[in-house]
Amino acid sequence: MKAKIHPKYEKTTIKCACGNLIETRSTVKDISVEICSNCHPFFTGKQKLIDTAGRVERFRRKYGDRKEKGK
Repeated sequence: MKAKIHPKYEKTTIKCACGNLIETRSTVKDISVEICSNCHPFFTGKQKLIDTAGRVERFRRKYGDRKEKGK
């Protein structure tokens, strides 16, 4: 390998929004993520409803609550 052209490969910490900290190595110093393996529904088996821009409310307004109407 050529000298002085490669980025430094150092220890780094990945911080998740749930509070989980993961120690690893990377060329990036500190990394922040929203979802990690401790809180992702695929790994936990629990479904989280993430509402972005009011999609759930907009759906409920448009279609209403079907159980109330007897359908």
